[in-house]
Order: sequence, then C-alpha cells, then structure tokens
Amino acid sequence: MISEDVIDQLFNLFVLRGIPEHTRSDNGPEFTAKAIRKWLVRLGFKTLFIEPGSRWENGYIESFNGKLRDGLLNLEIFTTLAEAQVFITDWRMQYNQVRAHSSLGYRPPAPETIMTAVTTLKVVSLFGG
Repeated sequence: MISEDVIDQLFNLFVLRGIPEHTRSDNGPEFTAKAIRKWLVRLGFKTLFIEPGSRWENGYIESFNGKLRDGLLNLEIFTTLAEAQVFITDWRMQYNQVRAHSSLGYRPPAPETIMTAVTTLKVVSLFGG
C-alpha cells in the first residue's frame, strides 16, 4: 500500500534527521492520503501543499522532470522493466557525469566531486596530513 510505504520512509527520515517543522509537497495521492495526513497530525507536523499546476512553487523538480521527459521518456518505449532500468541508468549516468549543469559553471557534478576529492588528497599529502 502506498500510504504505508510513505509513512515507513518518513518515519526513517524523522528518526535519522528529526521531525521538521513542515514539508512542502504536491497534491499527489502519496501525501494527501488520509492515513498519512492523520499520522502527520499526530506528530504535530504541518504540511504545505503546492497548488495544482503551480510549477513555480516547485521549480527544481519540475525542471528535472522536464529534462527526464525530453531526454528519455518521450524518446523511448520500454517493453520490459529490465529494459527501462538499463535506459534510465544510462540516462542518469549521462545526466550526472557528462551533461553540463549551468548551476556548476557548465560542468557535470560527478567529475566535480571526483576533482574535489583528488585535490583534497593532494593538499593533505603536501601538508603531511
């Protein structure tokens, strides 16, 4: 059941990171289900819902969803779960390790992370850390 899965994941997050003051989500069935809303209210948790069709209230995920749809979902027809997993994994690797991200000065995020780790190792070696 979707509600139970969402509650389980939220519970794990709350134990790990604490209960936030509120969360913002869309109006999908995962967060509007009565069981979830009842559970959150018992915890004193506030929910803020994004107005339906309000892309500007959730720009990051809407941007990602558009890129996923334009770069993969509109181009392929998946006939099996395994096929979908292969295509999505390839797309994810391209998105995270090759594609230039404007927020990172048109560099991909994964090589940036690797370069930072290598630079840190060199600095530590220089200073005898």
